[in-house]
Amino acid sequence: MNQNKPNIKSQNLSILKSWRLYKSTWIFLEESEEKRLSTEEANALLKEQGLMVRNTYDFDTKEETSFWFIVKDHLEDISKLPFSARRNIRRALRFYNIKKINLNEFSEKALPIINSAQKSYKVKSKITSKKEFEIEVEQYKKDDNKEFWIVERKSDNEAVAIAVNTIKKDSCEYDTMRCKADALKDRTYPYYGLIYEMNNHYLGERKLRYVNDGSRTITEHSNIQDFLIHNFGFRKAYCRLKIHYKWWFGVVIKILFPFRNIIPFRNVKAILRMEEYSRKSK
Repeated sequence: MNQNKPNIKSQNLSILKSWRLYKSTWIFLEESEEKRLSTEEANALLKEQGLMVRNTYDFDTKEETSFWFIVKDHLEDISKLPFSARRNIRRALRFYNIKKINLNEFSEKALPIINSAQKSYKVKSKITSKKEFEIEVEQYKKDDNKEFWIVERKSDNEAVAIAVNTIKKDSCEYDTMRCKADALKDRTYPYYGLIYEMNNHYLGERKLRYVNDGSRTITEHSNIQDFLIHNFGFRKAYCRLKIHYKWWFGVVIKILFPFRNIIPFRNVKAILRMEEYSRKSK
């Protein structure tokens, strides 16, 4: 996920330092520290750029809510994982070398993996061009909190999977994981090995508070979160959700909301689904 921090013109809005703009939506940088915004604070963000503010607060509340982050905050011995996960992890470690790499190596090896993954999706996905990838790499050069991983086959050193992670104050967010389509079909289980090694690194070696695979999906095109919960002991860290809109965009959402179940456009349905989660989060 490419999350770019925009150029901020207003120097008197200190609140902006803690937020990033992603696909016209303001998202807080440190989910565990986010507080409930006032209408005035949300409008200050929207005055700068964007159409929406996603305000999540009461992170890891004990109450079950309509919104959550998928986190893992403990590291168990491999023997404590489900049998199938243990088997697939060990098989992956036999076939692959899994390691952190620098941005230069990532820029040389990642695009064929990303394109192969995109072409294999059941839901049609835009194929990242070389130019688009180069722009993304240039953005990574400006960030000092990104880390890159690669999965390479031991027999021929072919790169089959990559990951891009964001290091936060006391946690790590697993932003992007991509794998070549054929490596997902040959029973070598590269994702199992990759996730296992990253969990060991961030939770075991670096002693971070937790790793995080992001918030509840609003597109419902991936089962990665259920996969992490079942196989690796991730859990739902519940929180509350409030969406603030630029005034005219809020009017559009209010008009469309009653038709959310019949609207055919995936991106529109995703926004309306988030509005539904927000209305349920009281």
